[in-house]
Amino acid sequence: MKVQEALKYLEENSKKRNFIQSVELIINLKGLDLKKPENRIKEEIYLPAKLTKPRKVGVIGTILSQKYKDVADLTITEEQLNEYINDKKKFKKMVKQVDYFLAEPQLMVKITKEFGKMMGGRGKIPKPLPPNTDAKPLIEKLKNTVRINVKDNPLIQVVIGYEDMKEDDVLKNYDTVLNTVLKKLPNGLQNIRSVYIKKTMSPVIQVDLK
Repeated sequence: MKVQEALKYLEENSKKRNFIQSVELIINLKGLDLKKPENRIKEEIYLPAKLTKPRKVGVIGTILSQKYKDVADLTITEEQLNEYINDKKKFKKMVKQVDYFLAEPQLMVKITKEFGKMMGGRGKIPKPLPPNTDAKPLIEKLKNTVRINVKDNPLIQVVIGYEDMKEDDVLKNYDTVLNTVLKKLPNGLQNIRSVYIKKTMSPVIQVDLK
């Protein structure tokens, strides 16, 4: 069925939960040799329609923590960062809860050395940000940005909205993600095996791209 029909079907047939479910896009790829770096996809996609549950952004650095404590979801001063070096299990737990990080440049060497493996494996190495830069627009943008990473498995699964959003807004985000992926594929539609839409705890519904 068409994506509009799939969204309507999910709305009418999904079991109600005691939380707001995400709406997710699943794209199965084919015909890609992922051993070749040029066939891998690593992209951050800014969604045109605002998510009702924004991505979480953390800032690392004493100055950044002070400047953006009201807009960032998490702030870590240099002193707190040093404390995490002795409690990496706690740091790892925190990293899982945050989608994007910004950090003061002078801390990047320490972050990479001490936490690079756990952050890099999740694609969460911080973006360096000089303290005199106005980071508020970037933080707001990241809150509505999703990440796709096709490295070993020819599969993309990404949040494009939530069930309390307008259908038109979810469709805008769907189109944006799908079109971005198509532009990254060497043979466009020919590299897509199948596409599905689902909610957090719903069955998957196949979407017809023709």
